[in-house]
Amino acid sequence: MSSTPSDPEPEIPRLPMPSKNPLPLSSSQEAQVRELYHSRVRGYCAAEIKLFADCALGRTFTAPFACRAQNRVMNACMIQHATQSEQDAAREEWFATRLRRQKEREKREERRKEQEKFR
Repeated sequence: MSSTPSDPEPEIPRLPMPSKNPLPLSSSQEAQVRELYHSRVRGYCAAEIKLFADCALGRTFTAPFACRAQNRVMNACMIQHATQSEQDAAREEWFATRLRRQKEREKREERRKEQEKFR
C-alpha cells in the first residue's frame, strides 16, 4: 500500500528526554547527537557561512587573506551558538525523535524483506 503525496503523514509522538541526567549513549548515537548539534549551529549561521563561501569561491591561497572579515563574522556566529545549552537541546531532540527513527528503520526492513521475496 503506497501513500500519495496528498495523504498526510501520521504524526509520531515525541518522547521527552528520559531524565536531566542523560543516559549514556553508544558512540554511534553520540555521533548522531553531535551531527544534529552541528547542523543546528550551521542552520543559525547559514547566512554568514554563505557570505564566506561566496567570498572564498574560486580562491585558493588568497582566501584566508581576502575573506578574513567574512571568516571572522562566520566564526563569531558559530562560537555564539555553539553552547552547552545548544548541545543539550540537540540531545533532547535526538531523544524526542527516536520513535520516528525506529518507525523508519522498521519500514526499511519491511521493504528489504519484500524485495528479497522477488529474488
